[in-house]
Amino acid sequence: MRILFVCTGNVCRSAVAERLATTWAAEKLAHSPEADAVQIDSAGLSAVAGRPMDPDAAAALIELGSDPVGFQAREFTAELAEDADLVLTMTRDQRRTALEANPRGLRRTFTLTEAADLLQRADLTGLSLLPLTARARELGRRLDAARAGRPTADSDDIADPIGQHAAVHQEVAGLVAAALRPLADVLFTSVRVQLPAPVAV
Repeated sequence: MRILFVCTGNVCRSAVAERLATTWAAEKLAHSPEADAVQIDSAGLSAVAGRPMDPDAAAALIELGSDPVGFQAREFTAELAEDADLVLTMTRDQRRTALEANPRGLRRTFTLTEAADLLQRADLTGLSLLPLTARARELGRRLDAARAGRPTADSDDIADPIGQHAAVHQEVAGLVAAALRPLADVLFTSVRVQLPAPVAV
């Protein structure tokens, strides 16, 4: 399962999303042999590679229970989008740019809040029974099917908090977390549980 979050500089919104998703996946898959089947990345359309997370975004992330240590921004490339099973951007403009780079990714590219809304409309029957390696791409197909007839809205965008007060970063991180949580619950629930090792007698 390969998930890619995309924003502008990859130091606030997509960085927070990557680290939250990584934390939640590790928690939900702690006792699953599928834990190593998840790869979560983020990138920025105008990122300066190697930059650390914005300090205010990092502080907001810590309050949400995740860890910014060691994060380094990376630049978005078409190859990253092509390799991902699910591409989640922070705005509609970013979604458009990601699709210009990878036109074949239409059925698996959404804004984060759009995907969260579509999750409530989509047919999720049997999805939780799929192995993790197939689940994200299949979720994308079902979200895309639910997208038919749904108009886009300003609520599909999460605004960039860069340069704003710490309270704005906290608000934006909260929006990211609220949209991501239901998607994480669907994506990171394993059907396989690691059995405890037998005890020698």
